[in-house]
Amino acid sequence: MSGPSELRLGTRGSQLALWQAAAVASRIEKSGGPQCRLVIIKTSGDRLQNAPLSEAGGKRLFVKEIEDALLKREIDLAVHSSKDMPALVPEGLVVAAVLPREDPHDAVVLPSPPEEIGTIDGLVAHLGQSPSIGTASVRRVAQLIRLIPNARFKPIRGNLDTRLRKVDGGEYDALVLAAAGLRRLGFESRISFRLPVAVCVPAPGQGIVAIEARADDDGTRHIASRIDDAAAHAALAAERAVVVALGGGCQTPIGALAMPVDSDAIELVAAVVAPDGSRAVRARDRAPWREAAALGSRVGAQLIADGAGEILAEASDRQSTTVSRQPTPEQY
Repeated sequence: MSGPSELRLGTRGSQLALWQAAAVASRIEKSGGPQCRLVIIKTSGDRLQNAPLSEAGGKRLFVKEIEDALLKREIDLAVHSSKDMPALVPEGLVVAAVLPREDPHDAVVLPSPPEEIGTIDGLVAHLGQSPSIGTASVRRVAQLIRLIPNARFKPIRGNLDTRLRKVDGGEYDALVLAAAGLRRLGFESRISFRLPVAVCVPAPGQGIVAIEARADDDGTRHIASRIDDAAAHAALAAERAVVVALGGGCQTPIGALAMPVDSDAIELVAAVVAPDGSRAVRARDRAPWREAAALGSRVGAQLIADGAGEILAEASDRQSTTVSRQPTPEQY
C-alpha cells in the first residue's frame, strides 16, 4: 500500500512559524517522505494581540485552531514552537517528532552594543539603574527583576524585524528574546549577551520545534518519526513533565531546561519565581535519557516540596493586576 502523495502541514503565519514549518517540510522530503504543503492557520492568539493571555484564555490560543484542524483531518501534521504548547496534548493527538534543538537560552539585544559584554556584571553596568526592557513574559520579568530591580519592563508587539526597529529607534534600552528565534531568522549577530541559566532559566521547550499528529494516523506518524531528534524529544519530555507536576500554565513563572551531560544522561534544572522576583525556588537532578519524563516529575515534586506551590498560587492571583507584566506568546 503506497503512502500519501502530499502532507499538509498546519502552521501559524509569523516569520518564525513559517521558518519552522518549512524546515519540517524540507526534512520530511529529504528523508524520503512525500511532498509537503504549508497551510497557514490564523489562531485566536493572533487575533487578540492587545489582550493579555490570562484574560484571553491562555496559551492554547496559539495552537487551538491548528490542533482543531488536525483533529478534523483538514491538515495532516501541526508544527509548533513547543514552548507555545500547553503541557497536556489534547486527546487524539501526540507529539510525533521534534527537530534538533536550537540554542535554548534567552538573549539580550541592545540597540548599540559595546564591542563585548562578557559577564552579567558588565551587562548590568551597561544597562544602568532603570533601563526600559522590551519583554512581557512573566517568566523573564520574574527572573530579570532580581538582577535589575529598577528595570521597567514593557510589552513589545510585532514580528522580529519590527521589534528590532523599535529597540534601534530608542523605544527600549534592550530586548530579551529567545536566542533560537534570532538564530533561525538570521539575526544571530544581534545577540549582545546570552543569559546564563543561573540567571534566567528558559521556558520549557524553548528552541524546540514540535510536530503533532493524530494518534490513530500510524502512516503519518511513521513518516514524522524518521526526522525525530531523540535527544531533543527526551529534553522536551522532561521539561513538560515539570510543568505538569506543577500544574502550571503559560502565565506562570516556570523555567525548565534539560541538557545532555554525557551519552546516556540528561541534567534538568527548573525554577519557579515570584512575579515580583521576591522569591525563587530552584531544583536540579539528572537521569538516563529513557527516564526523562520521570525526571521531570521528580524535579517538579521537589519544587513543590520547597514552596513552589505557594508562589504559583500567588502568581495566579496577580496575573491580571499589572498589564505591563503580562506574557505575550514567546515566539521569539
